[in-house]
This record gives sequence, structure tokens and C-alpha cells, in this order.
Amino acid sequence: MDIKKHLIITGNSNVSWKDAIVKAIFEASKTIDYITDVKILEQRASIDGGRILEYFVDLDISFTIDLNRKNN
Repeated sequence: MDIKKHLIITGNSNVSWKDAIVKAIFEASKTIDYITDVKILEQRASIDGGRILEYFVDLDISFTIDLNRKNN
């Protein structure tokens, strides 16, 4: 039986929403094992003078819990 846990994270980029998503998943995977899914909850941006300065994404990442992991 697989048990999944969900975690909401926010990513940012000054390039694009896609870049913000990729960076957020890459950084999360450094400390969270077994990431299996991502759901984009929200996209927004900060604007100045009619130009987008920074892109933001809220993501719901899912990861499988390792039931065989032993706590030390």
C-alpha cells in the first residue's frame, strides 16, 4: 500500500512561470525523497511599469512515504 503526503510550496523566477515550477521542484527534491506528482495551484506575478518583474507559482507536491524507513 502506498501512502502519499502533500506539501504546498511556492516557487519564483524572473524568467517565466515554467522556470519557477522547474526550480521549485528541483529545490524540493534536494530534501524530499520520492516526489511523484505536482499540481499547480496558482500563478501570479509582480509587475512594475507594465512589465513582469517576477513570476510566482504555488505548487502542491505529492510524495510517497517510505514505510520501510527506520528511524534512528
